Amino acid sequence: MKRLEEYVRSIPDFPEEGIIFRDVTSVLQDAEGLKLAIDTMQNLIQDLEYDVIAGAESRGFIFGTPIAYNMGKPFVLIRKKGKLPCETMEKEYELEYGTATVEIHKDAIKHGQKVLLVDDLIATGGTTKAMIELVEALGGEVVGVLVLMELAGLEGRKKIDGYRLDAAITYEGK
Repeated sequence: MKRLEEYVRSIPDFPEEGIIFRDVTSVLQDAEGLKLAIDTMQNLIQDLEYDVIAGAESRGFIFGTPIAYNMGKPFVLIRKKGKLPCETMEKEYELEYGTATVEIHKDAIKHGQKVLLVDDLIATGGTTKAMIELVEALGGEVVGVLVLMELAGLEGRKKIDGYRLDAAITYEGK
């Protein structure tokens, strides 16, 4: 059986020279790779107690929803600004080249709920920190962050210091 890392396609010099892009689509396009990714991520948090899973658009949906289904938990969407139809709360955050805004429905998290955040990766940590701030503003407690990949060289873990972070794969470089 292949290791999970073998399903991730690495593309050198994308989007710019010196960067190695870790392509998650190669995991998704392979049935065994996708199953291994979901199973591995689930195994990392088997000791964690949580009430709900929240995931960021769009790859957080891809990994978070099957885990929520398997664990019998609800799934909450955190989306780009303007994509949710009901009353929302938003958080703007810094990107490498500009800013972005994510939103969550105001009624998506109930006060005191324990929340597991799921995404495909953590790089600089901006999206993850914004998700944490949204959940906490609604009265939820973030008990963990689960990602398929951590790009450790970009130090996103530092932005969410004090929160549990589990990654199925850790890449040391940028």
